[in-house]
Amino acid sequence: MRIGPHAIDVPLILAPMAGVTDKPFRVLCKRMGAGLCVSEMTTSDPRFWSTAKSRHRMDHDGEPAPISVQIAGTVPEVMAQAARYNVDHGAQIIDINMGCPAKKVCNAWAGSALMREPELVARILDAVVKAVDVPVTLKIRTGWAADQRNALTIARIAEQAGIAALAVHGRTRDQQYTGVAEYDTIAQVKAALSIPVFANGDIDSPEKARQVLAHTGCDAVLIGRAAQGRPWIFREVAHYLATGEMLAEPSLSEVRDVLLGHLQHLHAFYGEPSGVRIARKHLGWYAKDRPENTAFRNVVNRAETAEAQRRLTRDYFDALIAGVKPELAVAA
Repeated sequence: MRIGPHAIDVPLILAPMAGVTDKPFRVLCKRMGAGLCVSEMTTSDPRFWSTAKSRHRMDHDGEPAPISVQIAGTVPEVMAQAARYNVDHGAQIIDINMGCPAKKVCNAWAGSALMREPELVARILDAVVKAVDVPVTLKIRTGWAADQRNALTIARIAEQAGIAALAVHGRTRDQQYTGVAEYDTIAQVKAALSIPVFANGDIDSPEKARQVLAHTGCDAVLIGRAAQGRPWIFREVAHYLATGEMLAEPSLSEVRDVLLGHLQHLHAFYGEPSGVRIARKHLGWYAKDRPENTAFRNVVNRAETAEAQRRLTRDYFDALIAGVKPELAVAA
């Protein structure tokens, strides 16, 4: 599969997730087998490009290629400017967000709200594609509501505008992330287009990835929430798709080492105390369903320094590896 000049060797893509798919997480997932990792959503409003949050989101130094950056907005000329700015700062693929269901995004008529305005969609896509010399991709939902499924209409507009690849989340906007993703609409979109199409929604295991690829005929799948605290899901799915065999779960020692490396990168990338604060949600995801999980989170969330956070995490997993009950002392 190709997105413009970029060969994507593994049909597995880390889905963009606000507050999750930052550079440390993207680098980790790429190392764990993802074929492509998409950045968390960046604003198209130039007034916010100099904020600390935007600077971190636009930092791609040392990130493995191809670098895909997602932008969001509603004004074609502003979106075009944002695309050019991000390309100048390292983006090799521009992804346009028309799938986010968040109220604050949709209230500004961005994200999935744009699917209610096909003419505006066409103008935005045309402006962005013409503004940059890198591939432009698009992420959408199946529609705004169950009785307003227009993914096929938007998909045809996208292909005509020169969009290089299309990702479709198998839910309408009003579903948010509830219910069950449906893949029939995605299959219809794939059958109608000649560009690569990616399936998104509820893909949380190697078996599910293969089922969705077979059902939809898509070129790749996006994995989002299932990668939180479980970045090795990409190598597990890739191995299963290639061989039909399941990989063994990572050992506790490997989980510990992956997590400590992730923490180190978060602390270095954001500094203290931001890195410590941002790491807390990742710690919760890694420890989910493990012994003494609640007690571990209660203690480690009170850690105020990077050193304390890493020490508590190392001690917790070392105890699990040794087969003894973790001694969870109050963080210093």
